[in-house]
Amino acid sequence: MDPRQELPALEGLLSEATRLGAAFRASLSDRPVMARAPFKPEGGLPDQGLGTAAVLGLLEARILPALSGSAGPRYLGFVTGGSTPAATVGDLLVAMTDQNLSDRSQATATAIEHHALALLRDLFGLPGAFEGAFVTGGTQANLVGLAVGRQWAAQRLGFDAAEDGLAGQPPIRLLAAAPHASLLKAAAVLGLGRRAWLPVACEPGTERMDLTSLASALAGLKGAPAVVAASAGTVTTTAFDDLARTADLCERHGAFLHVDGAFGLFAATVPALAGRLEGLQRADSVATDAHKWLNVPYDAGLLFTRHLALQEQVFKASAAYLSAGGDLFHRTPENSRRWRALPVWATLQAYGRSGVAEVVSRCCDLASALGDWIEASDAYDLLAPVDLNIVCFAPKHADPAVVLDRLAADGRCFLTPGAWQGRKGLRAAFSNFMTTGEDLALVQAALADAAQMERP
Repeated sequence: MDPRQELPALEGLLSEATRLGAAFRASLSDRPVMARAPFKPEGGLPDQGLGTAAVLGLLEARILPALSGSAGPRYLGFVTGGSTPAATVGDLLVAMTDQNLSDRSQATATAIEHHALALLRDLFGLPGAFEGAFVTGGTQANLVGLAVGRQWAAQRLGFDAAEDGLAGQPPIRLLAAAPHASLLKAAAVLGLGRRAWLPVACEPGTERMDLTSLASALAGLKGAPAVVAASAGTVTTTAFDDLARTADLCERHGAFLHVDGAFGLFAATVPALAGRLEGLQRADSVATDAHKWLNVPYDAGLLFTRHLALQEQVFKASAAYLSAGGDLFHRTPENSRRWRALPVWATLQAYGRSGVAEVVSRCCDLASALGDWIEASDAYDLLAPVDLNIVCFAPKHADPAVVLDRLAADGRCFLTPGAWQGRKGLRAAFSNFMTTGEDLALVQAALADAAQMERP
């Protein structure tokens, strides 16, 4: 079928798609969070094609009913936001306008991208020296940050890693206490190697970096440049490293400071929490995710750095049809980039600083309330104090894997596995703008039912 034949019907097709999408969103409060009967595609490639109207019919009848409720208020896995109305509208227009961001002819789209980055810089309290870039997610943001750190370290060792590679050069070490798995993946991709990680001890009973251990590790490098990866919100206990003192040590020993703030960076929006990020302004690079607490659609990672020239040395793309510099694709692994900035810009314009802060505060309050319920429960133990938006806990008398399976089959909520200090358990992360106290009550009821097992 020739796509041009459908252009006169586009408005009607979009209206139907919007109706289906709105109906799906309206179903999230009642829809099982885990899909119970996934759609199984069958058949080969059609010769003539079905046409978009028929595809919409297939979507309505068989595919949308089989989707999970991961965009909804009781999906507590990973740290996953939903999509605010403003972000949803913005994302729809991204597809409709389909802007090519590969050169400066896209002046308006690029201006929105720069403005969105400036608004985010203001939201996080970063100084103007930091330049930003949109990438696919936290993994890619950490990769870009470590790539800048690699270039910085190589420069101090007297070579250009982006141009000459790492062969035959001294190793560049990565120092971290409780790094996210994406940091080690990034080290592998960048040629540093996963074994470049030099583990730093945590403070006793926490995931917070022990600064005495960090100082010792840096001193042991005897002036060799290294990358220190600090955490602004760890995966299990939401620990924040002491960024100010970490920055002191990095300056003293000649190290590059990267901060992984995938969700914790949004603590900057709440005055009662913002102190945890003291010293952030002294970092060399900062990674975060907009599709977490900002609640824009997947995918929307962010990387800010004060070393833009080094970043562009790594990611510059040279070709006759490309501009020599100044365009944002010289900051990221991708040349072809979706206009991720528009949903972010629309969200920040629609809800402002106070709207973002309200979501963050409410999620933290809900997590705290779940922690209090667990501490009072006869069925569960709280494994770590609730310090932000994540609750890590374990059943007293049941296998955590069995409880997770029961929760998935029940459909009222979804949690992921968790572990702390050698004990396996469950992990609930609150980050969806739609989650309310009513949802928390349903989560608690589902947890109570899932724990009802014979004691061993």
